[in-house]
Amino acid sequence: MPDRFAATPLPVALFLDDDRDFLNEIRFVAESSGLCKAVTLDDSSRLLAELEKNNYAVLFMDWVMPVVTGSDLLPVVNKTCPSLPVVVMTGISDVGNAVSCIKLGAIDYLTKPVDSNRLITCLTNALKISELASQNRQLKEYLLGTPLEKPDNFKQIITSSEKMRSIFKLIETISPSRYPVFITGETGVGKELIASAVHKASGLKGKFVPINVAGLDPLMFDDTLFGHKKGAFTGAAEQRDGLIAQAQGGTLFLDEIGDLSHDSQVKLLRLLQENEYYRLGSDYVMKSDARIVTASNRDFKKLISERKFREDLFHRLCYHQLHIPPLRERKEDILPLVNHYARQAAKSVGRPAPRLSTELQYLLGNYDFPGNVRELVNRVSNAVVVSRSGLLTQHDFPGLSLKQEVVGDTDGSAGKGPFSMHLVFPEFPTLEQIEHIMIQEAMKRSEGRKGMAADILGIGRHTLRRKLEEG
Repeated sequence: MPDRFAATPLPVALFLDDDRDFLNEIRFVAESSGLCKAVTLDDSSRLLAELEKNNYAVLFMDWVMPVVTGSDLLPVVNKTCPSLPVVVMTGISDVGNAVSCIKLGAIDYLTKPVDSNRLITCLTNALKISELASQNRQLKEYLLGTPLEKPDNFKQIITSSEKMRSIFKLIETISPSRYPVFITGETGVGKELIASAVHKASGLKGKFVPINVAGLDPLMFDDTLFGHKKGAFTGAAEQRDGLIAQAQGGTLFLDEIGDLSHDSQVKLLRLLQENEYYRLGSDYVMKSDARIVTASNRDFKKLISERKFREDLFHRLCYHQLHIPPLRERKEDILPLVNHYARQAAKSVGRPAPRLSTELQYLLGNYDFPGNVRELVNRVSNAVVVSRSGLLTQHDFPGLSLKQEVVGDTDGSAGKGPFSMHLVFPEFPTLEQIEHIMIQEAMKRSEGRKGMAADILGIGRHTLRRKLEEG
């Protein structure tokens, strides 16, 4: 059975210098500090092979050495081992030399003879940097390289984006924590869905209770969140629990937190600091164990600088922070989302799921969706309900187009010239793609009459029939 109290192995520091006596002295100081194990090397030509063979936490190296100098080695070390902190040691006491070392990538500079206290301080700082780099590397590998532990917690979020997958992994990482979570992102990116996923991943037994606090005045905020005692104000005929009580043992999600009044900010800060609150009209302290998740699309640096939001409250809220990228930065999600919400909208009106024309797929896949997922849902739902065909086209999405570039416009006739291919295609199209769109357009203009469509295209009816059958 493994010893759960076994000591963590000490990090290993490598010391490179051509002076063996100096190496012996510095190894004794380093190991006596209890901070690390020390390995020494007196041949600079062997450094790169040593770094390749062993994993060192930090490197202390002399600047002036025979064979290969520190100025030759440092750039190579930074390139091959970018996360390895390097400290330069030299007998040259010169500010210019120290600056040169730092510019080349060293984190610090020691002048010989090296003071023991200065060495230990420098070693401590270098090991902290090494540990932080190691943690960041492990977190990145974890976020990108391992499957989700419980993918069902995220099944409501339609995505194939690596950016979103990283967010899901981060949510699983912070799920045991009960500290507040702050979610940022533009309007319509799905912040409430992410908040719900945080709740599910946390494994809390209580409810997920969402509330949009924008527009709530202080009294309404108090009554909504904290509840009131019977007789607290005119019309308070019965005692009422607030949303915090409903979220007991669960998660309270406060959306649009940047619009909160100053008075309400003070009371929310107390809730976060003390985990307690008062019902309106009561002096009895109520305890809360609800996890607080908040969200906003506001610029909080600006709000804080303008004194519209308390800085201490902001830091309390964003113990864990999640930023949701806009849809234009994860365009691989657009068509899966369109298909999902098209099926959903068709089901709501008792119709089969529609197909998307090739032209429409290109347009949707390259449209920026300034309103993000919310705009996508609204556009798709409207198109499905309005369309009387089983095939959705650009005509079912009024106002949908890509930005047009004017090329070679010398006569002021922009918009009157020939068809601009990049309005439909993200890249130069193939003949097969153009042919497909032309056949669709001809069939549309002829209202499905194949003979007329063939005449429009200038091809025989048998040829048109064959191409329609092919796809």
